[in-house]
Amino acid sequence: MARAVTTQRKTINTAVAWAIGLLIFFPILWIIILSFKAEGDAIKTPIEVLSSAWTLENYGVVQERSDYAKHFMNSVIFAFGSTLLGLAIAIPAAWSMAFVPSKRTKDILLWMLSTKMLPAVGVLYPIYLLFIKLGWLDSRIGMVIVLMLINLPIIVWMLYTYFREIPGEILEAARMDGASLREEILFVLTPMAIPGIASTVLLNVILAWNEAFWTLNLTAASAAPLTAFIASYSSPEGLFYAKLSAASTMAIAPILIMGWFSQKQLVRGLTFGAVK
Repeated sequence: MARAVTTQRKTINTAVAWAIGLLIFFPILWIIILSFKAEGDAIKTPIEVLSSAWTLENYGVVQERSDYAKHFMNSVIFAFGSTLLGLAIAIPAAWSMAFVPSKRTKDILLWMLSTKMLPAVGVLYPIYLLFIKLGWLDSRIGMVIVLMLINLPIIVWMLYTYFREIPGEILEAARMDGASLREEILFVLTPMAIPGIASTVLLNVILAWNEAFWTLNLTAASAAPLTAFIASYSSPEGLFYAKLSAASTMAIAPILIMGWFSQKQLVRGLTFGAVK
């Protein structure tokens, strides 16, 4: 009897999980479907959309109208450049807070996290003026720095959590063997925290890839990423739903594929240290 109840619960949980997953994925699926429909068919009812003809015309128009490769390369540079720069700053900071904490360590962590609650539009004007003065407006270096700074609190918090699960005695043993601070971080701490660092990298890449507010306000043509590529299909005359869907599909496909193939590593990293 107990076994039957357990099996029933597992079946219900599985069904609920699939239902929630499909519900979350449905908007993405619908965008993909609309991208293969003619512009006139994309605004019809769902039943009419599904029964209408399929076409690749939207992808051809998008390729002719926009330089997808340039936008894609900018997104890659922003996502991975900001992530690598953030790691270079966050790993020493998280090491210090995890293994050499002070009375104000928790206060500093909470303050860093509180900056994520600040409305971005509240600091847009001063940053915009600063970028003009530094010559970073519509530049790759400027966007890499901005994206690194806005995601740095999350990187530090995640790495701090992972580092706390590593026994400090291991680092002490490395010091007794003559390891310098640099060697301790690079050759002892970092290899042990690879799962956590990997999940931090994946999450930061996703956040940087999807960032739209700063990229739309601080870039124009030279440094415009895929978020600006998508926004270009919204005009005063209205939305071109089919072409907008095609542009969106081309923009989200790389990050979806990366997330799909790295999901095991991401889950492993997010649960790193959960069981001692």
